[in-house]
Amino acid sequence: MIIGRIIGNIVATRKDPRLEGMKLLLVRPINLRGGDESGYLVAIDTVGAGYREQVLVVSGSSARMAEGMKDKPVDAAIIGIIDTIEVTD
Repeated sequence: MIIGRIIGNIVATRKDPRLEGMKLLLVRPINLRGGDESGYLVAIDTVGAGYREQVLVVSGSSARMAEGMKDKPVDAAIIGIIDTIEVTD
């Protein structure tokens, strides 16, 4: 799983028909303290996440196991919205 923050939307007027009606979001990976990591992900939103929310993202075959993603061309899916992160050392 990847912890990330929603930083934008992706609009694609032409895409695979199996992705019609699905929201694509731009996710920036973050560390446990909320700081930005390098890179970006485009992920299908399965939970109604919004701008600047911290989310849980799965990728690869795990993304296709998310609700409603079976047999869809998906490599990353947002499967949770994070309320808090608590790190115990």
